Amino acid sequence: MQKLKDKVAFITGAAGGIGLATAKLFLSEGARVIMADSDADKLEDDAAAMEEIKEHGGSFNIVSTDITSQEQVEKTISYIQKKFARIDIAVLNAGVAGANMPLEEYPVDLFDEVMAVNMRGVWLSMRSVIPLMKKQQAGSIILTSSIQGLSALAGTTAYTTSKHALVGMMKGAALELAEFGVRVNTVHPGYVETPMMDAIHSSVMPDAPENFQKALSASVPMKRYAKPEEIARLMLFLASEDSSYSTGSCFLADGGILAALPTS
Repeated sequence: MQKLKDKVAFITGAAGGIGLATAKLFLSEGARVIMADSDADKLEDDAAAMEEIKEHGGSFNIVSTDITSQEQVEKTISYIQKKFARIDIAVLNAGVAGANMPLEEYPVDLFDEVMAVNMRGVWLSMRSVIPLMKKQQAGSIILTSSIQGLSALAGTTAYTTSKHALVGMMKGAALELAEFGVRVNTVHPGYVETPMMDAIHSSVMPDAPENFQKALSASVPMKRYAKPEEIARLMLFLASEDSSYSTGSCFLADGGILAALPTS
């Protein structure tokens, strides 16, 4: 049985990595998926990727959306509302890594960009879907945070701050929306095989990015990176009725990285 049959799912950052893997899985589970991304045109121009998406079945639409723009976010949500009259699932996944450098050297404009995408953009997206979900008296909102939303890594203060902020945003929204049947949770991936991680490898160790990846893999108790599809399966759990009593919670998919950290 398809777990998301006829459900309408809105996914940001859907052109690659975790977002694309989630879109494909949701399609295979019967959802009607709206794939939003600032790189939507690039995805549509990739014939191989488009063919792979179609192979998963289901109905999908690709929408170019800059989530830092209130106008564009509201326009996209209005489009979904007119086309489907509902939004059952919102996977607010779009994000940027920023740079790896000491806090006092971090450029202000880059800090603002990280916050605009990772925090304000998620807030704008959630703000736009809530009225419809409240009216429906049902919905699942999933925010993609990170292990750095529960811990920290030197040199990535902007990214870490933005991902911590999502936990507070999630918990506040979960409390506000529980009585309306709308659930809100965060997913916290560890190291995942994505273009974002590839870029991080190259920025930290330009001459031998593969060595940096090997070092990070060795630091994971499971000794490997996650595949995007593994994170997508956690998204599916939170999107479906399998998690009907889960709200206001942080869900880890980190291969055991944070297991060694104290809980307080």
